[in-house]
Amino acid sequence: MTQDITATSSHVVYENRWMRVREDGIRRRDGSTGIYGVVEKADFAVIMPVEDGFTWLVEQYRYPVEGRYWELPQGSWEGAPGKDPLDLARAELLEETGLAAREMVHVGHLFECYGYSTQGYDIFLARGLELGAAQREASEQDMVCRRFALTEVEDMIRNGTIKDATTVAAFAMLRLKGLI
Repeated sequence: MTQDITATSSHVVYENRWMRVREDGIRRRDGSTGIYGVVEKADFAVIMPVEDGFTWLVEQYRYPVEGRYWELPQGSWEGAPGKDPLDLARAELLEETGLAAREMVHVGHLFECYGYSTQGYDIFLARGLELGAAQREASEQDMVCRRFALTEVEDMIRNGTIKDATTVAAFAMLRLKGLI
């Protein structure tokens, strides 16, 4: 069977420790040619810590969109891609919120923006929470962590306060699976 799109060439146009951008020459099934820009980024984990009808969100300044927004704890290990997503989820939860979970449930895997990026993410539900001290990186020094009722988070999604697509998708996945 013929592939829908075949790469005919590829070259890196930009690279840093967090991502690589490449431009691929392509040939479509009908023989027409074109280019495709692809952002290669390590997968990340998003974690919804839940206890007694509450969850924890973090707020931080997001430079590309010039604003502070609430979102679920999430992150990647750009220096160690391919590591166990569960280990990543546990570490990110502790780092950003100070929470340790006795139970972590893998809820699913989604792609961030598969129209131009290879990056995906694993969604975890964290339960049996114990609060300690957050262990934030220097780049997270402006981060705020706060506990919210699940009903309030749903309202924040509905009214547009929460704009992070990953948070909205993770919340919806947990709700659809009856986990929250």
